[in-house]
Amino acid sequence: MATDNLLTIEHLEKYYTTEQSVLDDISLTVKKGEVIVIIGPSGCGKSTFLRCLNGLEPIQAGNIYLKDQLISTKSTNWSKVRQQIGMVFQSYDLFPNMTVLENILLGPLKVQNKKQADITPTALKLLDRVGLLHKKDAYPRQLSGGQKQRVAIVRALIMEPEIMLFDEVTAALDPEMVREVLDVVLELADGGMTMLIVTHEMQFARSIADRVIFIDQGRIIEENSPDIFFAQPSTERAQRFLNMFNYDKKNKETRSF
Repeated sequence: MATDNLLTIEHLEKYYTTEQSVLDDISLTVKKGEVIVIIGPSGCGKSTFLRCLNGLEPIQAGNIYLKDQLISTKSTNWSKVRQQIGMVFQSYDLFPNMTVLENILLGPLKVQNKKQADITPTALKLLDRVGLLHKKDAYPRQLSGGQKQRVAIVRALIMEPEIMLFDEVTAALDPEMVREVLDVVLELADGGMTMLIVTHEMQFARSIADRVIFIDQGRIIEENSPDIFFAQPSTERAQRFLNMFNYDKKNKETRSF
């Protein structure tokens, strides 16, 4: 399958029983450097969709391609694929008995078999990039929620993925900690990182997205640029969803976050 797309999803189906469909005929293409924001009501399948893309949830039908490689097969080495498709979750999942630096180095050392002396400078550089170099020897219990989430982002980035998946990474944070995490994601977008982002932060979604995907009841209901989607959604369902957030459609700024 020759393609210019970095990620291609064709007619993806996810269900637990024939009466309980979670994802229904999802098709999507993602180009290198593109930032796609996925929004929708709770329980619509957004997080499940991301988890399907790196093998954390099995799919029942459809195809997923990473470049020209079909990865939605029973023989797929998902450990290898996840080095190319990084993911950051709501929960930080840091090992409490390890320092920040040890948490970050674990993947490259154990999964990629890299040498500590070779990878440590990169880890320190990434920590400095997110403003946490001074916390390299701290333990997770000594960090705020926002700091833990930034460490989790660094832990994913050090594997040098081609795509990053973010699953509502601010959902567990206090409001004052949200900005420090979203600033890191914005910086990644400015640096050309390909990303799929599930978020409930509407202003952030508008400021960062190249495309907005609106999912409801496991289906893509609407897909458009952020300016068009937030100013003039084409479906009544998307309009009702946006009204829940009391979004000010008169605000035309696109990078004001």
